[in-house]
Amino acid sequence: MLLAALRELASEVGLRIERVAPQPALEGLSPGSSAVCRLRGQTVVFLSDSDPLTTRVHILARGLQDHCGEALDERFLPPAVRACLDAASENPV
Repeated sequence: MLLAALRELASEVGLRIERVAPQPALEGLSPGSSAVCRLRGQTVVFLSDSDPLTTRVHILARGLQDHCGEALDERFLPPAVRACLDAASENPV
């Protein structure tokens, strides 16, 4: 539920999210993991299905806080969403 609320918020503020589907493990390589990165000048949040839900929530909240913080400051957000964003800014990955 929290992940869905963060996804909706990201959509509203224009933060791009991409899903990383599970991939078979290849010898010597770790599976893809969730991350926030810049791609051709645009911030993109990659959320890996292989990561636990708590990790995906934290990565998305961190991306929102770091790259859309000003857009979020003046918005009303449900208390659980606001608390999640605040926690993400206090606890880096």
